[in-house]
Amino acid sequence: MVTLQNAENALKSVYLGTVTDLLNTRVNPLLSKIEQTSSDVWGKEIRTAAKFGINGGVGAGDEDGDLPAAFGNNYLQFVTTLKNLYGQIEISDKAIRASADGRGAFTDLLNAELEGLLNASKFNLGRMLYGDGTGLLATFAEKSTTDNTIVCDTARNLIEGLAVDVYGANGTKKGTARISYVDRAQKTVTLDGATVTLAAGDKMYVQGSKDKEITGIGALFNGSSIYGVQKSAHPFLNPYTKNVGGAIDEIVMQEAIDALENDAGSTVDFLACSQDAKYSFIEYMSSYKRNIDIMELEGGFKTLSYNGLPLVYDRFVPDGSMYLLNTKAFKLHQLCDWRFLETENGKILRQNQGKPTYTATLVKYCDLICQKPNGQAVLTGITR
Repeated sequence: MVTLQNAENALKSVYLGTVTDLLNTRVNPLLSKIEQTSSDVWGKEIRTAAKFGINGGVGAGDEDGDLPAAFGNNYLQFVTTLKNLYGQIEISDKAIRASADGRGAFTDLLNAELEGLLNASKFNLGRMLYGDGTGLLATFAEKSTTDNTIVCDTARNLIEGLAVDVYGANGTKKGTARISYVDRAQKTVTLDGATVTLAAGDKMYVQGSKDKEITGIGALFNGSSIYGVQKSAHPFLNPYTKNVGGAIDEIVMQEAIDALENDAGSTVDFLACSQDAKYSFIEYMSSYKRNIDIMELEGGFKTLSYNGLPLVYDRFVPDGSMYLLNTKAFKLHQLCDWRFLETENGKILRQNQGKPTYTATLVKYCDLICQKPNGQAVLTGITR
């Protein structure tokens, strides 16, 4: 007979390992290539030493002359706080009782809930990977014809059902609402109800997440500092950027790859692009009657290939952009892998106050750090 205790045991002993593996390797092709480690975690912070330049203790000299002076490596300390990532599943008491006499029905119930969690995680983890840590989804450009519909600068981070916080242009929180519809062609979003007064210049963030998300790829290219260090004081923190201002071609891509290798000693092993950049690349290859190779990545992802390198389309890459990355320079530092939150008596299923439902919460404390920011590149302004 299936009971609440059986559900707890199944979630802990059977489902946790599977879900952890899927969250780490199957939700995003970039995440599957990044090493995950518990090193350099100190309390609630991550502190790691990033090496730049080379050891200076080399040189030529006379047969009986002085040896070169010894100089050590150059290091810069990166510091960031562990970010708190959560995922929840909810099971009703009625659903548990309805499946009490059938293990198959109960298994289907848990599978459905966990599949929903994985789909939500695929969206949010992918978005955070290419974000800048602020959690910004979009900025409102202008009002539409109704009180709860407004035009955004981008729709790539928006999806129906997402709960969002709306902040005014002055940085004050105006309220929380839920997205009911996204017109991606027109870049408009409709919020459920008109409880929040919308205005041009307002910004949208995932509920409760403003400035609390992991330090994604976008943070390398935006802002004046990274990992607590000012970019102006340390030029090696500045990655390679180039505005293409037109269609993509192999010369532009290879120039960026060569620049990273020659100037930063960085070897590109992963390319990520927006939809329009992908189409621009395909049209370029087609114009020369050249075949486009397809390759399979770890995690079962299939993608385009450029000179043996994976060229991955990701909806969260900014429009008209292509990232050229050395994934070996990234590490996801974590206090622990995904775990269920437990009460003092070890319970993971908790009744929601005043409701006949139970909730289990997965948690992970981590942040993403790039040891070689100048070993990464972005091409912008790509058009078809």
